Amino acid sequence: MERIILARCGELMLKGLNRSFFEKKLVKNINNAIRHLGDATVTKKQGRVYIEPLNDNFKFDQALKAVSKVFGIVSISPVAKVNCDFDTISEKAVEMVKDIVNRHGYKTFKVETRRADKSFPMKSPEVSGKLGAVILENIPSLSVDVNSPSFTFFVEIREWAYIFTQIVPANGGLPVGTNGKATLLLSGGIDSPVAGWMMAKRGVELEAVHFYSFPYTSERSKEKVIDLARILSEYSGPIKLHIVPFTDIQTEINEKCPQNELTIIMRRIMMEIAERISQNNNSLALITGESMGQVASQTIQALSVTNAAVSMPVFRPLIGMDKDDVVKIARKIETFETSILPYEDCCTVFVAKHPKTRPELMHIERSEKKLDVETMIINSINDTEVITLK
Repeated sequence: MERIILARCGELMLKGLNRSFFEKKLVKNINNAIRHLGDATVTKKQGRVYIEPLNDNFKFDQALKAVSKVFGIVSISPVAKVNCDFDTISEKAVEMVKDIVNRHGYKTFKVETRRADKSFPMKSPEVSGKLGAVILENIPSLSVDVNSPSFTFFVEIREWAYIFTQIVPANGGLPVGTNGKATLLLSGGIDSPVAGWMMAKRGVELEAVHFYSFPYTSERSKEKVIDLARILSEYSGPIKLHIVPFTDIQTEINEKCPQNELTIIMRRIMMEIAERISQNNNSLALITGESMGQVASQTIQALSVTNAAVSMPVFRPLIGMDKDDVVKIARKIETFETSILPYEDCCTVFVAKHPKTRPELMHIERSEKKLDVETMIINSINDTEVITLK
């Protein structure tokens, strides 16, 4: 009885003539997710992806978790692959159910069958009925409950028979790389990793930029952001993280610009640097974790002035979300505990006591003329550290 992983495709099944492009990306992304877990084949057939270990060294349980994080998959199951005849299916089913009952003490069950191969001589209800009878005969401690069973025994009949009892939900979405590349402004907070995750779920490949203000922010704050990028890469695939030195820029803004404009000017220069890095790396848009009204730089007026600093699109997937909703996602994707570590990022340096919440572009641009913004941008990019997380 061969043990494999069965993964079910979601939204990409609706892609019509473009479906093969999405499917190839999905298979590539699954291969990338399990590349370090041992040798396996990944094949796509009829709305299913089959991950089949090639030897006993394959780390099966770790692969289950890794595949569940691949966007484009709606659910996965660890399954037994057996010959497609009823006697074999029955024999292996009894063996599997005995093990489950011994481990969990279940008392009730039902059988659900899906017959994709119509040449199989028995229809789905017949398979379910007869297989249920065989299980009852061999395991008298069980009884059938079609409404609220302790567990369901699933059978899928294709070119092989696949038998299993677990369906583990995955994240759905579209395979990363099917909707271009965008650059995430990644802070050490809760919001930006969630924003990156949400855009990756829609098929967007991620590049990331982090602004680092040593010695005002510690080496631990930098490591925290690297850890966040690493967690994100488990969903999005490899992420190139650009760590941009920002201390000199912040110091000069603090010295030359009005205090109540510090935040918005700092934010605009961040966007300009991120745009320049994006243009150098074939990235087509910027992503931020901003949410409407959350802080002074996230009013409509402030966001409008920030947008005016760049020409490429800025995606803000959290814009209408409450903080509680963002935290729920952060917990789900396992970035929350890292995000709340008490290491400050550059956004906490030189914070204005009374920042402008309704800045006017004309006034901000006038203040920026006191700065040599172009030289700032060039120097920061030249001194940027690049790390690839995968």
